[in-house]
Amino acid sequence: MTERHVPKVTGDLRSHILTMPGEIFQASGMVVLGQRIKSVIFSTDIAIIRNCNADAVLAVYPFTPQQAISHPIISASYMPVFCGVGGGTTTGKRTVTLAEDAEAQGAIGVVVNAPLPNDTVRMIADVVDIPIVATVLNEQTDIDARLQAGVSILNISAADRTPEVVRHIRSRFPTVPIIATGGPTSESILRTIEAGANTISYTPPSTKILFSTMMDKYRKAGY
Repeated sequence: MTERHVPKVTGDLRSHILTMPGEIFQASGMVVLGQRIKSVIFSTDIAIIRNCNADAVLAVYPFTPQQAISHPIISASYMPVFCGVGGGTTTGKRTVTLAEDAEAQGAIGVVVNAPLPNDTVRMIADVVDIPIVATVLNEQTDIDARLQAGVSILNISAADRTPEVVRHIRSRFPTVPIIATGGPTSESILRTIEAGANTISYTPPSTKILFSTMMDKYRKAGY
């Protein structure tokens, strides 16, 4: 079969963006509220979110979730946003309120951290009509209990063991939607996809690294 030509349209200023690794396009993707998602960028940096070609945003950060953070991210992004609502130090009614607010702000899904009790997941499922994404760190997670509590999507983040954990879970749950960290190389991304991940989470280079590359280019040009 002849490969189909895919037109690419850009502008002079918008041609300089952060592009997702090409290997991610080999993933099957998942359709969430009618939108096909193969790549999610793991970032809360609005400048990066506005200048990348990911299909969605994974806005999770290591602090207590706050509406003052989620609202500008969702408002500035032209991509769907999966918004973190706690699960570690933040739990109970506060997490439920954050989930309600995230849906009202326009999030496509809410992400709960691994320690969040299933009782709280049920409370969230009772009040939101967007998918609940549960972070999974290892094979010991009781996936059945998570799904029964109302989780729709798994977000597997097991560092360099991610492909192994994905494969283990996929063998038991052949149809559950899985987002998984792709790792730093083309090979690690492909291993994660081959293990059964539908969607790849990509961590972008820091702004410092991106600036460094740009400044080196300017120096070589004699500016």
